[in-house]
Amino acid sequence: MESENSTPGPDSETVVHGAGLLGRLRNYFVAGILVTAPAGITVWLAWNVVGVIDQQVVPLIPARYNPETYLPFSIPGIGVLITIVFLILVGMLTAGFVGRVLVSLGERLVRRMPVVRNVYGALKQIFETVMSQSSGAFRQVVLFEYPRRGSWAIGFITGRTEGEVQNVTEEEVVNVFLPTTPNPTSGYLLFIPRSELVLLDMTVEEGIKMVVSGGIVTPPDRRPAEIRTIKKIAAADGDKQTIPIDPNKPKRIGSA
Repeated sequence: MESENSTPGPDSETVVHGAGLLGRLRNYFVAGILVTAPAGITVWLAWNVVGVIDQQVVPLIPARYNPETYLPFSIPGIGVLITIVFLILVGMLTAGFVGRVLVSLGERLVRRMPVVRNVYGALKQIFETVMSQSSGAFRQVVLFEYPRRGSWAIGFITGRTEGEVQNVTEEEVVNVFLPTTPNPTSGYLLFIPRSELVLLDMTVEEGIKMVVSGGIVTPPDRRPAEIRTIKKIAAADGDKQTIPIDPNKPKRIGSA
């Protein structure tokens, strides 16, 4: 009579091989997602943006000038191309004397409209600030304590505080935009003393990627090795202190 231990079962080497094969297939699947997902989402977004612009612009083209009238298929991107050419022509027109006069007359007319003038003025100031090459908006990533001492957040300097906000503030404060995760287009405008800001060497693009990913994507520290050994912390009074890192005795945030 045979014992229960002698009952034939699956070969252990076959089980290990099967588990290894499934593990490799899973890794290949994840690698495929990492490669195709960013490219696929980017193409999808670009395709939809082009489609929306074409839907708005192509119907405005006269049939005799529309290439799709003579072709059995549609050409994506015609609306985008026409929009780019239109904006270039408008820029050329407004650069001249006649164009500046027309723009000035139009702005005078808009300023007489009670609600429209406020919306137009705000939008114009935002676009001039963002599009200006000489502007320092969103050109510096900073680290500051928020929403409490010992808790740090990443923000972007949008400009130097002026007007009533600066006049009623004892210290020199800076306009800092604090984005939300994972949507960096929304956030909070903070007026923070310059002495409480820690300037970071990472680029704006790297800072935005870190915010959008929720900290999953962390930019590398490209500073020299000797600088990495210096830690900048905020003291209790808000003044910056530069203290060498002691691996045997870690420093607490806010300690002298």
